[in-house]
Amino acid sequence: MIFFTTASGAGYGLLALVGLLAPFGALPQNQLFGVLALGLAFAAISAGLLASILHLGQRGRAWRAFSQWRSSWLSREGVAAVGTYVPAGLFAIAWIFFGIVSAGLGAAAAAGAAITVLCTAMIYRSLKPVPRWHNHWVLPNYLALALLSGSLWLSFLVHCFGPYPVAPALALCSAAVAAALKLGYWHAIDTEPPHGTASSATGLGSPGAVWLLEAPHTSENYLLKEMGYRIARKHASKLRRIALVLGFVLPALLSLVPFASAGWPAILAALLASVSASIGIFVERWLFFAEAKHVVTLYYGSSAV
Repeated sequence: MIFFTTASGAGYGLLALVGLLAPFGALPQNQLFGVLALGLAFAAISAGLLASILHLGQRGRAWRAFSQWRSSWLSREGVAAVGTYVPAGLFAIAWIFFGIVSAGLGAAAAAGAAITVLCTAMIYRSLKPVPRWHNHWVLPNYLALALLSGSLWLSFLVHCFGPYPVAPALALCSAAVAAALKLGYWHAIDTEPPHGTASSATGLGSPGAVWLLEAPHTSENYLLKEMGYRIARKHASKLRRIALVLGFVLPALLSLVPFASAGWPAILAALLASVSASIGIFVERWLFFAEAKHVVTLYYGSSAV
């Protein structure tokens, strides 16, 4: 799931930006650029979606997820992901084979990409039993990180074809916005009061404090491994710094290079910024899952969630 959200987010971010900017001449118009930009976007999206399927326990039943779109954000994500291939594919065919950069198809592909990322974020945002996901910071963070990773890879591809100042400017602004939102999320989860305790979960708090006498299981189970992972605070702080530097600070600094120099220095800086951000966002996404805690852990000895 970490690879899925990281790779597909970058792919959808790149697809949305190409779909919105290319028709208006803000990006190279030649067909080779279309092949590289859309090819990279499709590859990242498809690799991420494939990883999400491999994550399922019963992969043969994956098709059933599409039937619950009325009530399930997971199902809506699947429908949106598959549906986005249609306008994106037509946009790519028109550009690569006929030299037509369609504004309508580009906008439709960008809308589909944004909706898919939104659905992915809402899968976690909608889970009330996981307080660190059920807050208003999750959705803008997912959208901003997709925009950041997509804009950085776009900047790299653009600089291989010439100076297009909109790309590094967009990457720089995206890094600033994404960093601010990530810091806001971390501050929120660190300072918010507990959403539940063992006393409130059992309803037995009136006589006094409730504590665990004996664990429900003699060994770890799926819930404890997936939703009760324990990470030391010092390790979390260290990983946050790594994610902040690699995911936001270093890409922002490297995005300044194209404003001072063109050619190979700009290309290399854009490539390093893209790789650095990909690693940093991967670390950030691991923390997003590792620091989450399900309320069920209150029944396994956690004092609060």
